[in-house]
Amino acid sequence: MTLRKTLLVAIVLASCIDAHAQVVGSQPLSVTVEQSNALLQGWSVKQSVLGKTVYNDQNVKIGTIRDLVVDPSGSLSAAIISAGGFLGVAVHDVAVPIGVLIQSPPKPKKLQGQ
Repeated sequence: MTLRKTLLVAIVLASCIDAHAQVVGSQPLSVTVEQSNALLQGWSVKQSVLGKTVYNDQNVKIGTIRDLVVDPSGSLSAAIISAGGFLGVAVHDVAVPIGVLIQSPPKPKKLQGQ
């Protein structure tokens, strides 16, 4: 009998809990239409920028983009490039202003035998 009462009390208490699930698209976002479209298309800084190789004017590898710095106004100010070293030894991070970086199109991959 005690088990039935305990179970009944647990069911009654569980039914009193007011749960509000978030439904996709029902919550207003504080982003612009362009930002919302970018979110829907799935653009990601991690996939598109971080970890990419950086080359100098002579096409020599300098390092890879490790992080991005955003200033207090919300604009991108610098990229942190992991440079130097070998197998992670003697690697140092360098802050490079965004204005000096140029995105170039990816190089076509050569197939073996060409």
